[in-house]
Amino acid sequence: MPQNLDSVNAPALAFWITAPGEGEIRSAPITAPGPGEALVRTRYSAVSRGTESLVFQGRVPPSQYHAMRAPFQEGEFPAPVKYGYCNVGEVVDGPADWLGRTVFCLYPHQSFYRVPVSTLTAVPAAVPAARAVLAANMETAVNALWDLAPLVGERIAVIGAGVVGCLCVRLLAGIPGVSVTMVDHNPQRKPLARQLGADFATPAQVSGVFDRLVHASGNPAGLRLALALAAMEATILELSWYGDQAVELPLGEHFHPRRLTLRSSQVGNLNPAQQPRWDHARRLALALRLLDDARLDALIDGESAFEDLPTTLPRLVAMSGQVLCHRLRYP
Repeated sequence: MPQNLDSVNAPALAFWITAPGEGEIRSAPITAPGPGEALVRTRYSAVSRGTESLVFQGRVPPSQYHAMRAPFQEGEFPAPVKYGYCNVGEVVDGPADWLGRTVFCLYPHQSFYRVPVSTLTAVPAAVPAARAVLAANMETAVNALWDLAPLVGERIAVIGAGVVGCLCVRLLAGIPGVSVTMVDHNPQRKPLARQLGADFATPAQVSGVFDRLVHASGNPAGLRLALALAAMEATILELSWYGDQAVELPLGEHFHPRRLTLRSSQVGNLNPAQQPRWDHARRLALALRLLDDARLDALIDGESAFEDLPTTLPRLVAMSGQVLCHRLRYP
């Protein structure tokens, strides 16, 4: 039977960024779902180490306020703002065919929420809810590979072993004949690289040149390294978002004589070649299916209670570069 709001202890609780570097848990009153809507009880959400850290620090440039809005964001940058997009929950009220289903939604950190059913994606039975928090990152990785267009047998480097970089490594390693090298400052990422099907090197160790490179470190030094490692006519895909940080590049060196291509990739838009047949819903459903891989559990390296997020998030920001995906559990 559908559960009404009283039975799920409404009102909901939500995390808000109240000022750069500060946040709090607030009450979030919600009403019963109407036609075509569902009430979802959150089981897990996750902190996006890169984008969400910049948002938390108030580092979204004013020119990007509109472009960087999350689908269910409330408030405005820099603060107060309710922001996030990695939410896995259970439908507790709404259409009968959705009741009890585990779903993923691009929703902020909140204990219960009411949304149109059209914004929910069912989590496949083979994918644990605790792993499904990686769906948004996997969607970014899928879009990145569409933009990179790797070919059988190529030598490819992924610079930056954050969650998106690691997911790109895993997808690339599944292409026949492709040799993938994960490049990261942290040598402790080497076993993870092996587990995901790649070689590993620190920036000081990496050698040779690559046919294609993915840069996902969030550090301009990583992009400069990519330019140095790119072979003739190679493509470098830039996945990092720098917020308000300016990036200086040595374009007077290899960029022109090697005829390199530097291409951006952003998950908000689909690759033009896919647009006639794909939409965001189909891409997200694919991302969730690709999470049917127990090796990806290694990307979730921390968990804490949702109610502790006001103190947890500043700690995660201070540990930048050391944390992969931090998962939040809900009562």
